[in-house]
Order: sequence, then structure tokens, then C-alpha cells
Amino acid sequence: MQANMTNTRRRNLIPQLTYYPLFVFLLLAAVSCIPQRETVLLQDNPESELNQLQNITDRYFLQPNDYLFINVSTPDPKISEFFNQSRSTGGGAQQNQNFFYYLIDDTMNIDFPYVGKINLAGCNVKMAKGKVQEALKPFLKEYTLTFKLASNKFTTLGEFRSQGVHDMQKEQITIFEAVGLAGGVTVYGKRKEMKLLRQLPSGPVTYTIDLTDKNIVNSEYYYIYPNDMLYIRPMKAKNWGIGESFSIGMISAGLALYLTISSLTK
Repeated sequence: MQANMTNTRRRNLIPQLTYYPLFVFLLLAAVSCIPQRETVLLQDNPESELNQLQNITDRYFLQPNDYLFINVSTPDPKISEFFNQSRSTGGGAQQNQNFFYYLIDDTMNIDFPYVGKINLAGCNVKMAKGKVQEALKPFLKEYTLTFKLASNKFTTLGEFRSQGVHDMQKEQITIFEAVGLAGGVTVYGKRKEMKLLRQLPSGPVTYTIDLTDKNIVNSEYYYIYPNDMLYIRPMKAKNWGIGESFSIGMISAGLALYLTISSLTK
């Protein structure tokens, strides 16, 4: 009698042991998948409330340690040379690559040849050019002034494939160009919650940006500023080791466990 009861219990236990690995496998499969909506960029979002796009050239205010490219050109080459920085590397006509570059110091001044110090506090690029033109008025009547922001860099941290400081390569780039320069976002990156740290005249501010929202194209965040910092934090899936190769390994382990228990219960 006791032997029959033991055999009955074993028969009842076999299906449980057989289906338990399958249940675990299905559970792991469910939690291992990173939803497509978390990774696809430029999705429709009818609830988006982003502000309209504005030209960043007028909105970016110069900061200490920014570099400016300034060149004064006049009909007389000798006068032009007089009003431009001259830092020769020595030897012939070869000159330093930073020939017309001016650094804004901690007091927001640039030291301009012959003119002296020009204060650019609270200026964007357009306003700063106007101040330089005003400073040149007592000395020049006919001239051409080339004035550009030269230090166009931004920083990426977190779940970017390439972290660090990057050159913008042109006067202004979109946020997606910035992501591309950083090699894109890893599979773990929370694209819906990218942090943008920006230095404004009133102090640093932080914005949260949803890269999956296509309305960003027409928003004030579409272009990044020089000296912006972009940060993307990882999903919780990273702590579990879930990623691009996890699913294949999980399937293999699940099948191996299932076959092993099935063979033991036969």
C-alpha cells in the first residue's frame, strides 16, 4: 500500500517538474525583452508639450574660456596685420593655427590688438560682434569684421557608446547629430529621460528630454548649445545583465534545464 502511494506521488510530481522549467523560461522571456517603444526614436506623441524651436545663435550667451575667431580685414594689408593677433610659429609664412583666436578670460574680457580689453559679459555672438565693431570705430572707417564662436564642444556621459568631449564640427548641430557623434545610445540607455545640463547667464539648468518623441524636431531642444552636457542613465535591465545577447543565452539555458529534468523524470 505504501509503495503504491509513493509511486502515485512520484507520478503527480513528474508533470510539476516537467512544466516548472517551462514556466521559469516563459517568465524570464517576458522580463528580458526591452520594449520597442523604449528604443525607437521619433515616435508619435500627441501629449507632447514642447516649446517651439528658436535660433540658438541668438540664445547662446558667451562664457569664460570660450574661444572667438575674429579677423579684421582692410584695403591695406599692413593695417589689417596691425589689428590682428600675430603669433607666428617661426619660419617663413607658416603661422599658428590659432592665428585669429581670442580666449574670453574669467572676467569676460578679450585682449584685442591695439584696442585693448573688450568686455563681453552678457553677450551672445551677435551682441559681442557689435561691441568689437564699436571698439574699432575710433580707429577704422572701412573694414570687414569676421566674428565667430570657435569653441563649439559638448560632452556626453552615461549610456552613450562614446563618452567624452566632442567637437560640434559646425556652428550648430541637432540633438540627434550630437547623439550620432557620440556613437549612438546603448541598448540599456533610457532614451525617454535624457538629461541636458546647460549653463545660462542665470546659472546652470537641467532639462529632461524624450528622444523617442518626434515633436522634439520642432522644439527648443532640437539644437544643442556649445558646452552642453548630455547624460543618459541606464535601464534597470542592465543590473540583470539583460541586453542584446541575453535572450539567446537565456533560451539555451532554459532548454538545457528542461531537457535535463525531463530525462531525469522518465
